[in-house]
Formats: sequence, structure tokens, C-alpha cells
Amino acid sequence: MLSNLINGISLGSVYAIIALGYTMVYGIAKMLNFAHGDVIMIGGYVAFCTNYYLHWPALPSILLAVVVCTLLGIIIERLAYKPLRNAGSLAVLITAIGVSYFLQNAALLIWSSNPKSFPNMIGTGSFSIGKAQVTLPSLITIAACIIIMIALTLFTSKTKMGKAMRAVSEDKGAAQLMGINVNATISLTFAIGSGLAAIAGVLLCTSYPQLMPTTGSMPGIKAFTAAVFGGIGSIPGAMLGGILLGLIEIFAKAYISTELSDAIVFAVLIIVLLVKPTGLLGKKIREKV
Repeated sequence: MLSNLINGISLGSVYAIIALGYTMVYGIAKMLNFAHGDVIMIGGYVAFCTNYYLHWPALPSILLAVVVCTLLGIIIERLAYKPLRNAGSLAVLITAIGVSYFLQNAALLIWSSNPKSFPNMIGTGSFSIGKAQVTLPSLITIAACIIIMIALTLFTSKTKMGKAMRAVSEDKGAAQLMGINVNATISLTFAIGSGLAAIAGVLLCTSYPQLMPTTGSMPGIKAFTAAVFGGIGSIPGAMLGGILLGLIEIFAKAYISTELSDAIVFAVLIIVLLVKPTGLLGKKIREKV
């Protein structure tokens, strides 16, 4: 029971870190970046190549993956999404799907479809808590999620750029009139979300050490589900949604059915949204008429 609880929180922490990228982009730019899951995959490949082929230590490999994904997020935003700033939501959605397929196929051409065995970059070993065995990677994953959550909360509430991001999320037009560079703020949001995606990619591939061009697809969908579950646009909501989703998935696998665990996760989401359409911590948005 305790082992499943810790594994669920660990998996949920990965979903929460990914969901933060979704919720920040949606909260500020009001768009859904469905290519976010594939940025996770790119981060995993960068860390894998530098560690496995170039024999870099784990920390520099992870830092390079964060830098590459941060730059990739900025490039994607500038080339794909910035021209669609005033376009309809359908155009943005189709573009996001196109970017997702582009990244997957680029990875397929560069690294082939053969699964890569991902090395453990965040430590090995385990210890006992009662009768439960707890692995070091699980604890590091949970700690990383808590640190990222606290850092993001402090960044958005205490720093000048964080306050600018909050202002843009409230009203782009008013923020621009107050002298805030809206385009730079949105680019920064993509950069932060993509950098977090690289960290999530390493944590995910360490727990499930098989890397391929489609690695980020299902975790990306589940993390988006977590963001909606917690209340998309809310940073605490993304963390809460991710943790709950991880717990539901692990306990469903342990006590109900491995095959039905994904169906149970999405069924719980549907039930929650029927009761609370804005998610657990989401707020109702009043539209001006």
C-alpha cells in the first residue's frame, strides 16, 4: 500500500511538471500547445546522447537537455504560434498537432524507431519504510516537483517578469498599455515550460527506461488531462491534478486492472468535470458582453 502510494506520487510528480508547461502556456497565451509532449521526448534524446555517446556526467547532460528544449520552445513559439496570435483556436490547434508530428518524424529520421535503453541519471538504490521498498529515483522525482512548484510560485509572485506574466494572463491589451512586452512574456512562458519538459523527460525515462520518438505522446496527453483535472491555468492546480492522476493510475493498475488503468484515469476526469467543469482549483471566467 505504502509502496504504491509513493510510486503514485512519483509518477504524478512527473505529470505535474509536464502539466505546468500546459497550464502556464494556456493561462498566459490562451492556447493549448499539444507539441509539449514531444518536447519531453527531445529532452530525453538530448540527455541520452550526451550521456551514452559522449560520456558526459548526468548533471551536464540534463542541463544541456534543458537548454536545448528551452531554445526549442522559443523557436516553436516564434515560428509556429506567434503568427497565429490573433487567429482562431482551431488554427492554433491544427498547428500544434502539425508541430507535434514534425518533431516526432524529425526524431524518427535522426534516431530511428528502435527503442533506446535510457541510463539512470538520477541515482540508484532503495531503502525500506516499514515493509515498503522506496527507490531513490522516486524520492528525487517527488523532491524535484516540490522544488519546481515552490520556485515557480515565487517567480510568478515576486519577480518583475513573473508579475508581467500574471498581468498578460489577465488582460493582454491592458498589459501592453502598461508597457509590458507581451510577445517577450509569451516567449518566456514557452521557454520555461519547455525547460521543465526536459527535466520531466529525464525523470520519466529514468522510471520507464525506454526512449523512442513516441515516448512523449501518452505522458503529454495524461499531463494535459492532469492540467484540466486540477484547473488549467492554475499552477497549484497542475500539481494537484498531476499527483492525483498518478495515484489513480498506480492504484488502478495495482488493484483493478493494468489494461483498464488508462480508461479509469480518463473516466475519473470526466466525472470530475461533470461535477466541477473548471477543474478542482479552476476559477470561472466571466466574459464581458
